[in-house]
Amino acid sequence: MTTVQMSGNGAGKGARPEVENVIVVGSGPAGFTAGLYAARANLNPLLITGNDYGGQVSLTYEVENYPGFPEGVSGPELVEKMKQQAEKFGTQIEFDYVNEIVVDRHPFLVRTANGQEYATKALILCTGARPRYLEVPGEKEYTGKGVSYCATCDGFFFRGKDVVVVGGGDSAVEEGIFLTKFANRVRIIHRRDELRASKILQNRAFHNEKIEFVWNTVVTEIVGKDGKVVGVKTRNTVTGEEGQLDTDGVFIFIGHLPNNELFHGKLEMDEDGHLVTDHFMRTNVPGVFAAGEIMDKVYKQVATSVGQGCAAAMQAEKFLAELEENGYPGFKDPRVFRQPVQTPA
Repeated sequence: MTTVQMSGNGAGKGARPEVENVIVVGSGPAGFTAGLYAARANLNPLLITGNDYGGQVSLTYEVENYPGFPEGVSGPELVEKMKQQAEKFGTQIEFDYVNEIVVDRHPFLVRTANGQEYATKALILCTGARPRYLEVPGEKEYTGKGVSYCATCDGFFFRGKDVVVVGGGDSAVEEGIFLTKFANRVRIIHRRDELRASKILQNRAFHNEKIEFVWNTVVTEIVGKDGKVVGVKTRNTVTGEEGQLDTDGVFIFIGHLPNNELFHGKLEMDEDGHLVTDHFMRTNVPGVFAAGEIMDKVYKQVATSVGQGCAAAMQAEKFLAELEENGYPGFKDPRVFRQPVQTPA
């Protein structure tokens, strides 16, 4: 293995070691936190950003639910602060895209789109997830300007306004209910005539006076004016009739897609494509950890991703200490899963 030189885009200068201690893949909150904690542990981590720099939070106009920012902070600004803090303590940042990992040998190999190959003793995977898009005209243009994929993040900005929610599953209905805390009216647009959400969520939604349903309907275009959303064009899936609904915001909840292309056939994933970790952030391969939305299908918040990134780095540090003392443990699954808590009778 030859020594890899940092490219001009990297934050570091000079040569990297022949074998890295730890490589962090991904540049969202989980990735930068993992880099920060690994750097403060003197592990000299290398962080490879990927193409989706900053992750989903970078698309958020303003973040008001992250501790320490009582006045709020824009998503891009928060990402930049995280990057600067990770760099301050020694995280080497490379603006590149990982297109292959090799985890059936140790040290592991990481290969990138820029033609680099790195060997590493530990990996922290923070590749995140991306919302499933409607892929209609206006969606990309008005993302962050009335189009959102996170009610928890952006609902407050629609206080006293009308919004539509697209989707019919648990996420769509749950987020629609949450939006009624702020919006005057929430219309849930679903392509069928019945919801896929759980019965308890359906009952809550049906009994919420602020929620209306638009059945058998799909959104065909998001309409904007003066840089913000003003409506959606629709089509009835039964009659084919076209229409338009005026609205101030469009919240899209038709699923998320984990960024898992690197992991097929290499690491265990669940039925939805998330990496399966234990509470120590360990995957089924010793020395490979995961944090953030690539493994979190429940919370999906900046704050939880930060905590998971912290935990992954701390566990990587522990793994490296044991590696130095005892050598690589082999490819036996290291995970320990907690037993469900039994409720007393």
